[in-house]
Amino acid sequence: MLVYCLISVSVFAQGNTQDKIERPNNRRFNIGVKAGFNASMFLVSDFKIKDVTIDEIQNNYRVGYFGALFMRVNMKKHFIQPEVSYNVSKCEITFDKLGSHHPDIEPDYASVVSKIHSIDFPILYGYNVVKEGPYGMSIFAGPKLRYIWGKKNEITFENFDQKGIHEQLYPFNISAVIGVGVNISRIFFDFRYEQGLHNISKSVTYDNINPDGSTGVSNITFRRRDQVLSFSLGVIF
Repeated sequence: MLVYCLISVSVFAQGNTQDKIERPNNRRFNIGVKAGFNASMFLVSDFKIKDVTIDEIQNNYRVGYFGALFMRVNMKKHFIQPEVSYNVSKCEITFDKLGSHHPDIEPDYASVVSKIHSIDFPILYGYNVVKEGPYGMSIFAGPKLRYIWGKKNEITFENFDQKGIHEQLYPFNISAVIGVGVNISRIFFDFRYEQGLHNISKSVTYDNINPDGSTGVSNITFRRRDQVLSFSLGVIF
């Protein structure tokens, strides 16, 4: 009988220890780290080069990457999760420079290739749909403030007729985020979709040569928003 009691106490103690190790979301506060990959595309609302309006644009996905730190404040099945992350997003669009004005002429394709560095600050509200033992699944949504690091960006305008093209982006913009997370003990997977809420392009200029030989600066209209799918793997403590 004594041996049975000792075994029972030992199993109970090990079970409690196991619960504490494998159920970090039961804590009031958590911190975590994660890293992953993203795929971006541009939603172009207005693209005009001189008097040519570009209507048909092909997005070519390129893989970017990011790393993040976050803190989670738990309230039973609900949580608030502020984050800070460093992102490198890549995207390429191709289009016919002649637009739809010359359908009988062989297309002449150009492209815009972007590599954008940013520091992001999402604030997410989440709900744990599953929270049993070491397993969990949550859904979340919220706003994200994005600071674009202009000096680090690489934006290339390939096969354009204009020379000296330079784009300036707005340094701050806001996105909406939704996603789902799955965790096994301290390891979790995070899938999310982000939609930019406004235009990120402040101006696109190029060197213009006038008929008299003088030079000036002209504009290209290129209004676009971000759309991003991302996947990450992380650890929560």
